Amino acid sequence: MTNAFVINGGKPLKGEITPQGAKNEALQVISAVLLTEEKVTISNIPDIKDVNKLIELLGDMGVIVERINEHTYTFEAKDINQDFFLSEAFKSKGGGLRGSIMIVGPLLARFGKASIPKPGGDKIGRRRLDTHFLGFEKLGAQFNYNPENGFFNVDASNLHGTYILLDEASVTGTANVVMAAVLAKGTTTIYNAACEPYLQQLCKMLSRMGAKISGIGSNLLTIEGVERLGGTEHRLLPDMIEIGSFIGLAAMTGSEITIKDVQYKELGMIPDVFKRLGIKLELRGDDIFIPAQEHYEIETFIDGSIMTIADAPWPGFTPDLLSIVLVVAIQAKGSVLIHQKMFESRLFFVDKLLDMGAQIILCDPHRATVIGLDNQVKLRGISMTSPDIRAGVSLLIAALSAQGQSTIYNIEQIERGYQHIDTRLKALGADITRI
Repeated sequence: MTNAFVINGGKPLKGEITPQGAKNEALQVISAVLLTEEKVTISNIPDIKDVNKLIELLGDMGVIVERINEHTYTFEAKDINQDFFLSEAFKSKGGGLRGSIMIVGPLLARFGKASIPKPGGDKIGRRRLDTHFLGFEKLGAQFNYNPENGFFNVDASNLHGTYILLDEASVTGTANVVMAAVLAKGTTTIYNAACEPYLQQLCKMLSRMGAKISGIGSNLLTIEGVERLGGTEHRLLPDMIEIGSFIGLAAMTGSEITIKDVQYKELGMIPDVFKRLGIKLELRGDDIFIPAQEHYEIETFIDGSIMTIADAPWPGFTPDLLSIVLVVAIQAKGSVLIHQKMFESRLFFVDKLLDMGAQIILCDPHRATVIGLDNQVKLRGISMTSPDIRAGVSLLIAALSAQGQSTIYNIEQIERGYQHIDTRLKALGADITRI
């Protein structure tokens, strides 16, 4: 029997909430500890399954992992057991974790070889890994897929700098290629590089370890290979997806909420997109304060046409928050077209919202039009299952705003990305029980 949340909705919440460390940054910077034999300390690590699995995986490989406090670890990758990569244990652990692909770049750079099982993870359409592999091949790595054991074997004994034009601005792809390039011979130029804050954080961390990277924050990175890297200390940014989720939660439930320590300048256009939905928010120090609002009205474009909110590579709006925006628009005044360009099945959870009473037209797998109810009609509680991490939290927000009781099954999906979410929401006054 899997776990589920039972939610009695329709109550305004109140209080302060602190976002966790960024999950997507954690998977990258924790993998980067493999690039040096010296000690690396990382703080603000979120306590969530995907991250804990990766830390456990590093321990299995021979990295000395020490937990200093709840959110701080030290890593020392002195002796790595190379045979572990061909083991069944690695196949089951590595295969069940999308983040395991992130250890390949550092392993190739430092040891000249790696083996990886075909990865698994979220069901949000095809998430290709071609970008990673093409990048490694350009740097001189050779791949052999062994269909018998389902492993990719990679030989990278002679990595050398080169010009790489990435076929897509993949965040994990860019991160992986950067980690491989920092120890390669010569200069690597990566064009169409992703430039998300998480990637900037990784590059800054690598620079403190002795890497030579220029162009950080742009889509053109230049990396001069060095002989070796040293240890460092690094603190993760707060998770911008959580911050966006909490802004949406406050608006949808008519709650007064303060989100603490948000690193506002790293949020890009996220606050502005929520403002376009009519949500009032103000910056107080580095906290976002959201007043209780009975109504919020979606802006139109200047010529009066319907607002479109679409995702795009950074500094565009992150696809991870489109599900949240879609849900929050349900109770806005006005209409909005949500255009999910990056993944082809992320909008399929709208059928659950329709069952709750939302007015949404699913145009195709990528687009949905939301006709706001303006709080004239409340959503009604239902039983539902969460298909992926972000949809799960969107459904949780819908349930907290709905009249009556909702049950959300498959909450493991939510907990892969959000730590102790039920406890933290209870502290704001949410009626949520784990069964």
